[in-house]
Amino acid sequence: MADRKASPETNETTTSNDKLQQAIERAERAEAELARLKAGAGREPALEVEAAASGIDREAIDGDGEEDGEAALRKDSMMAHLMDSLDAGKDIGHYGRLVFAMVARHFLPGEEVVGWLTRDPDFSEEQAVLMLRQVEGRDYNPPKRERILAWQAEQEFPILPNPEDPDCGNLYRNLKFPDSIYHHIEEYQEHKIHSESV
Repeated sequence: MADRKASPETNETTTSNDKLQQAIERAERAEAELARLKAGAGREPALEVEAAASGIDREAIDGDGEEDGEAALRKDSMMAHLMDSLDAGKDIGHYGRLVFAMVARHFLPGEEVVGWLTRDPDFSEEQAVLMLRQVEGRDYNPPKRERILAWQAEQEFPILPNPEDPDCGNLYRNLKFPDSIYHHIEEYQEHKIHSESV
């Protein structure tokens, strides 16, 4: 029997494929759980079920409970700019789509996030589903303003409508995310401080 050694490239591809498959499976389980919750909710609107499943504090976002996820997103000028651009059928670039998915997934059901992303003429439904699954699978936090500015420099479309305004793109100032996001950031900061002191 001949010795067959896997090249590093093959191992990396296999590992990437395995991770992608695991992320897809997690997303499918989450979608199945969401469907189960929606079916059991009876009278609750789908958006309320999605918010509950995502851990979003609807009252903190809405105030009076009347506002939907889209209206909540529009409280941030950058997200309003991205949504208006997508609504107009503009190509918001790879990083614009990535930022949109990273933020919108906390406020809208997955199907709506995909629907918004596919308004970009250069982005198919398949690409939108894969991007959303990647963002969910890796559990990306919404990006900080500095990261958005760096990404904006790498593409033609301006993600931030007013980059000179320090509040533009400061997502954590204008939007209320699930507590798990803030907890994850806190854990990261604690880990970073600990690793720097070692």
